[in-house]
Amino acid sequence: MATESRATELRAKSATELKDELVALRKEEFNLRMQRGTGQLSNTARFKSIRRDVARIKTILNETAKSA
Repeated sequence: MATESRATELRAKSATELKDELVALRKEEFNLRMQRGTGQLSNTARFKSIRRDVARIKTILNETAKSA
């Protein structure tokens, strides 16, 4: 149920806002990878949620590009 609200929340944003959020998620993912490498990572489940959010954003961007 939470994913549906997240997807509708993302669909309300413009393409530039989605791209900015995608960049922010990629940076966060990189930081988490660095924390995992140094043994400082506490929330390993965050990787999964970031990957899924990235996939959601990419899907929405592709859908809007195809419909335009």
